[in-house]
Amino acid sequence: MIKDEFEWINSITPRHFFQKEVVQGIGDDAALWSVNEEMDQIVCVDTMVEGVHFTRDTLSPFQTGFKALAVNVSDIAAMGGIPQFYLVSIAIPTEWSEDELQEIYRGMGDLAEKYKMDLMGGDTVSTKGPLVLSVTVIGKVEKGRSLLRSNARSGDSVFLTGITGESAAGLSVLLEKTRHAAFTSNEEKWIRQHQMPIPHIEQGRILAGSGFRISLNDVSDGVASELNEIAEASNVSIIIERNSLPVSESLSDLPEADVLNHQLFGGEDYVLVGTAREKDFKVLSDTFKQHGLQLYEIGKVGEAGNAEVYLHKQDEKPKLLMKKGFNHFRER
Repeated sequence: MIKDEFEWINSITPRHFFQKEVVQGIGDDAALWSVNEEMDQIVCVDTMVEGVHFTRDTLSPFQTGFKALAVNVSDIAAMGGIPQFYLVSIAIPTEWSEDELQEIYRGMGDLAEKYKMDLMGGDTVSTKGPLVLSVTVIGKVEKGRSLLRSNARSGDSVFLTGITGESAAGLSVLLEKTRHAAFTSNEEKWIRQHQMPIPHIEQGRILAGSGFRISLNDVSDGVASELNEIAEASNVSIIIERNSLPVSESLSDLPEADVLNHQLFGGEDYVLVGTAREKDFKVLSDTFKQHGLQLYEIGKVGEAGNAEVYLHKQDEKPKLLMKKGFNHFRER
């Protein structure tokens, strides 16, 4: 039995490539290879399994489709790219009606229209197990502009392109009440963030367009987990300042410990987290403001050679943040 998702992935990662066009294989948000002198192609795939990633009590069929595509588009955003095409593989149990399945595809189509993405094909099979929805997205990014996890360097500013924690709070409410219950206005906000996340494509394009050396990850498994991936890929330490983490006013009535746990470990926020040179961050911050977008500085990259992430709270010793966001196969 596999005990850790990330250790398993590392064990099957190729140590060399046969194709000279490969720019980035396993180990980032998406694969990347050269297609011409101007552009690289981006490809990513994510799978949603009923009973693992969602239930009918947490997502409607429309929301299931919307989110299945959104999580892939978010990976394209983390590479600074433009999403273009998608393919869908679906394993259908007998209890799902044709109307419900049409709603899944309508949900995907709703988000695809926003980014002018084309559905190019896929595979449809029956199953005696739960519904399985696997989406592949293909995109592009200008050559040399990809925002790899391995780009972080000592002294860099660490940033977020949005607030984290609301999605985890929304899931907590859904698991307690189901999506058919009555909710407060704050709960409705959290649930919306969980059910229909909006990928930060515009933010990723601004970052890629800057030409700066930037490392980037999308927050799918939690801020702590994503920053640990950057730290490992770049072989640097990262220090987050507790008081610099942006927090939603809608979470203010929750216990502080719960809010912090949602912010760092909840995941499924699909904002972007990354690093840039301090002087470049200031330029990026101004550019984001000009576009009506937020960019939050939450910490610094520390010394090289120590791939760990720490949380620092005023007058306290930095606390090690383990890579304990969502992890398939880990005992919970």
